[in-house]
Amino acid sequence: MTEEPTPPTPPRRGPTWPTPSGPPAGPGPRTAPAANTASAPNSAKKRHPVLTHGAVALVAVAIGVGIGNSGGSPGDGKQAAASAPSTPTPTATDKPKATAKPAPPTSFEGDGEYLVGDDIAAGTYRTAGPQDGIPCYWERDKDSSGSFDSIIANDSVSGTGRVTLRKGEVFKTERCTTWKKVG
Repeated sequence: MTEEPTPPTPPRRGPTWPTPSGPPAGPGPRTAPAANTASAPNSAKKRHPVLTHGAVALVAVAIGVGIGNSGGSPGDGKQAAASAPSTPTPTATDKPKATAKPAPPTSFEGDGEYLVGDDIAAGTYRTAGPQDGIPCYWERDKDSSGSFDSIIANDSVSGTGRVTLRKGEVFKTERCTTWKKVG
């Protein structure tokens, strides 16, 4: 009996993994490994391009930020004045607008002590008189020391009263109705 030789087994067919230098090395083509197996030899290669591209993108962003902060391009040694937007430098005429201080009130209660120009506006004021039938009292002072020498003028009124107040004076009033500016 003669034995016939066994025919050679045909190479496996299926997807192959390309390599940069040409066909795969070894006796036959490589086949795709089973998905999600620990023995998959090319699982690191699948992630490698993503990591490489991500790292390249990160370096490019860092270089771009560096160029943007310097105002020039690498190698030219100059700042790009015309291409980069700039914030205008404030000048003496660009002072911030001062907020207008509200004017002092032109009417006030009949009891209290007021600094003319700060607490109340300077000018001539009128009151209708006492609040409860007892004469009301007003006093103009040159300061708020309370000393007798600081009194400029004073009066007790039973009816309507008027007084002219100047900036910097202190005005004291007791038992009077509301004072209203009339001039």
